[in-house]
Amino acid sequence: MNLDIQHKNALVCGSTQGIGKAAAIQLAQEGVNVTLVARSEEKLKAVLAELPNNNQNHGYLVVDFTNPADLKEKLEGTNLQFHILVNNTGGPAGGPVFNAKLEEFERAFTMHLKCNHVLVQAVVPFMKEEGYGRIINVISTSVKQPLDGLGVSNTIRGAVANWSKTLANELGQFGITVNNVLPGATATERLTEIINNKAAKTGKTVEEVAEMMKNASPAKRFAKPEEVANAIVFLASERASFINGINVPVDGGRTKSL
Repeated sequence: MNLDIQHKNALVCGSTQGIGKAAAIQLAQEGVNVTLVARSEEKLKAVLAELPNNNQNHGYLVVDFTNPADLKEKLEGTNLQFHILVNNTGGPAGGPVFNAKLEEFERAFTMHLKCNHVLVQAVVPFMKEEGYGRIINVISTSVKQPLDGLGVSNTIRGAVANWSKTLANELGQFGITVNNVLPGATATERLTEIINNKAAKTGKTVEEVAEMMKNASPAKRFAKPEEVANAIVFLASERASFINGINVPVDGGRTKSL
């Protein structure tokens, strides 16, 4: 399928590893000019060198998402002509919601909602001018079904999903769509961290925890980051022009709700 996004410009957050990196590479393969966003310049340069390049204009932006003011300042010095925005940030630490400290909620809200909002406000004016915008938020299946042991994440992800749906209602008239991709258990550094934490708390081996998590999905395996990226890239394309305000689980069927 021709996704018809050649020469579009994309801003991809959290793009030095996992799902963000896979999405950046696949967008570049489709002829998109990709600007990578993360906090490590060394890692950004490494991924930049991996991006397919056919006379494309790729770049990167070094930003720490714990500081929205810094993000806003960096964006003010950037050419903000982006057709595609992929909001993607590493999840909060695990643990029961009852035990969570207030600072944990505040940090997660800042990284996942405030910074998303700063980015959207920065890129939407150009999207309106172009009559084309794709905002894709990488969240979690906890939007549909809270996950045990991820209390802060469940809470904040729900807030981001409702923010996103509200934006979709407001921006659809300008040719801008806002959708959420909800990864299930995906083979990333984040998943390794979750598995190790569960093993430490339950006394099970890492292998036992991993097998249990795989068996929670009808597919009986973890997703590859590239499989989640497939959904992101499609939603970024011209072909998804009438898909707006939805949550797309990419979890092998693990989520029980409709």
